[in-house]
Amino acid sequence: MKLKIIKDSNPIMRKKSLPVDLPLSKEDKDTLDNMLNYLKLSQDEEYAKKHNIRSGVGLAAIQIGLLKRMFVIYYENQDNEIVQYQLVNPKIIETSIRHVALSNGEGCLSVDKDYKGLSHRYYKIKMTAFDALTNQDITITARGFDAIVLQHEYDHLDGIFFYDRIDKKNPNLQLQDEELI
Repeated sequence: MKLKIIKDSNPIMRKKSLPVDLPLSKEDKDTLDNMLNYLKLSQDEEYAKKHNIRSGVGLAAIQIGLLKRMFVIYYENQDNEIVQYQLVNPKIIETSIRHVALSNGEGCLSVDKDYKGLSHRYYKIKMTAFDALTNQDITITARGFDAIVLQHEYDHLDGIFFYDRIDKKNPNLQLQDEELI
């Protein structure tokens, strides 16, 4: 299955995604597998160049036109460990007071335009979800970059883009309690 990434100009991207029935249908599991494979291939420089796709670390179902509360994550962290999830019906159940932002700004597979500025996120979050990769309910406690990635994809489920979190008047305004990474 070849995935087509929907752009932010498409009105569906602003819709709120719907909960997914569990146990997962074969169709939903296959979709999650295809999404995860897409992310893995997008990070292979040779493949990405040949197929003219951008590298990504996360992909929400809405980005391929499905209004379903599910997304995948795949990247290698600073400790050279693979971080990967196929999250279904995620919920953020706890957030820190502290904030974090990527100093060079965020990007998105659905957004072609370059938006300059800080997308303010919680430094630490706790999220619950069903992980289709391990076939179990999980609780993730994430900090820093990991928390940013999870919040970015979670926002897609509610029709929110990273650039919605940039201060329009002062895009590089750093919050008092915010760490830049």
